[in-house]
Amino acid sequence: MQKHYQELKKNKANYIPLSPLSFLARTADIFGARTSIVYEDRHYSWQQTYERSRALASALTSHGLGLGDTVSIIAANTPEMYEAHFGVPMAGCVLNTINTRLEAETIAYILTDSDSRLLIVDTAFRDTVSVALDMLDHDVEVIDIRDSALGELPNIGKIDYEAFIATGELDDDWRLPEDEWQALTLSYTSGTSGRPKGVVYHHRGSYLMSFGTVAAWQLGQHPTYLYTVPMFHCNGWGHAWTMALMAAKIVLTRTITAEEIFRLIDRHTVTHFGGAPIVLGMLVNAPDEQRPDLSDRKVRAMTAGAPPPASILEKLSSMGFEVMQVYGLTETYGHVTQCVWREEWEDLPFSEQAELQSWQGVTFPMNEDVAVMDIKTGNIVPRDGVTQGEVVIRGNTVMKGYYKNQKANQEAMRNGWFYSGDAAVWHEQGYIQIKDRLKDVIISGGENISSVEVEGYLYRHPLIVAAAVVAKPDDKWGEVPCAFVELKDGADLTAEELTAWCRDQMAGFKRPKYFVFGDLPKTATGKIQKFLSQPSIWGKADLKIFRVSTSGFQKDMIFTQSECRNVLSFQNSENCSKKK
Repeated sequence: MQKHYQELKKNKANYIPLSPLSFLARTADIFGARTSIVYEDRHYSWQQTYERSRALASALTSHGLGLGDTVSIIAANTPEMYEAHFGVPMAGCVLNTINTRLEAETIAYILTDSDSRLLIVDTAFRDTVSVALDMLDHDVEVIDIRDSALGELPNIGKIDYEAFIATGELDDDWRLPEDEWQALTLSYTSGTSGRPKGVVYHHRGSYLMSFGTVAAWQLGQHPTYLYTVPMFHCNGWGHAWTMALMAAKIVLTRTITAEEIFRLIDRHTVTHFGGAPIVLGMLVNAPDEQRPDLSDRKVRAMTAGAPPPASILEKLSSMGFEVMQVYGLTETYGHVTQCVWREEWEDLPFSEQAELQSWQGVTFPMNEDVAVMDIKTGNIVPRDGVTQGEVVIRGNTVMKGYYKNQKANQEAMRNGWFYSGDAAVWHEQGYIQIKDRLKDVIISGGENISSVEVEGYLYRHPLIVAAAVVAKPDDKWGEVPCAFVELKDGADLTAEELTAWCRDQMAGFKRPKYFVFGDLPKTATGKIQKFLSQPSIWGKADLKIFRVSTSGFQKDMIFTQSECRNVLSFQNSENCSKKK
């Protein structure tokens, strides 16, 4: 009878709140002597990483910080950044990892909005952070990370990290959270549609995401993981905790270049790494002399962000990389879908296999549901690979919510779903395929054009390393595609030549009507920045001139701020200048 089941209550013997902090304690106990971190000439064991994290927790506690206090960190992927993912929440505090590439104004905003009480900062970012601190109307204690690999750099705070953790006591006992719903980390969105929003993760979600990654990636014990994803981005896709769970050897680096990635893969026999499609593109386009011989092994890569072009996946496979496409958002602890390989794909031509691999795939383990919903009706779309809708998500790996922003929470989470803002189709067997951000869809003459699809075509060109397609207002068609294109070093390609090439690749209404050549601005994770997130980049002028090549001739195209809702900021491009 029901009452007999109800009589069985939770107790300390049968219920422990889920937390990724337990991963580190277990691994240190069982595999304490194994290498945890490799960074330049510094090597740590899992026992040492556990002790240093506990020391950080104790030092924070002795400084009067505890449950619910925000501790911010601005740092590259260094041992200190990794330790903060354990030491800060061990003290009951909430870890706020801040993008190292943000300007001072936004850093100051985040430090204020997050109610940060202490900032741990890599002195490599001293100039920007110092300006940000001067903008604050309250004091924030600063702890300096002094990296010997960078030589002597000026201080920001009054104490460095090593001296700070030396004040901690290893005898101090830390505890798992009493409630697994307790806030673990605070990560801010990129702020493309306004001020960045603070995304709050809980212990339970991060615990389950770690196990989901193990299952999805078929991650065995003791992998060697190259950390190319910045740990400030979705807490490094949650891999900081996942790798502790599997007692991995973690290779850290500040330098994200093809040459450095290949060097570290070869030197440390790396088995796994993650990176945005732009990082994969770097590897594909690297000179032959930089590429090690990987014929005797397989390096598994996880990629997320914009859908990777099939042409890049095909090339990577021939180089010895096995790529798994995933999809997710900051609001979902990172990845919530994976492109699961199917046996029936084995006999397909490789080009078709690569195309299928570029799909975002099916629901990630430990997540409950991912679906595609009709925006107008609220109904789930059919799995026909044609009908487009918005990706919606629900499960334990959806954020607690936005920090101090109930309005945004109500807009993002309703009717039992989190609304992603991404447009997609749903294929049979549950595979989703992202078509665009809803705000990136180009509507030209009544036709919906996927900017992502057009970018995929452009990536097939042998001289193109990066492409971004946006909407350009047009008197006749309403909007037309405009392509920003970055070429290989030393390559020469005209708009006329590219236009001719596009005629053989895609339908006429999809072909870009304008081309802009230059280096594309990218985020720290390698994503191409397709939106003007800060009105200040316009200066006092409402006009921006782009020198555009089209139809075989050059001319200046003038875009107003209102027109350029999708136009890239090419502040550093030789092909662009502000109107004087």
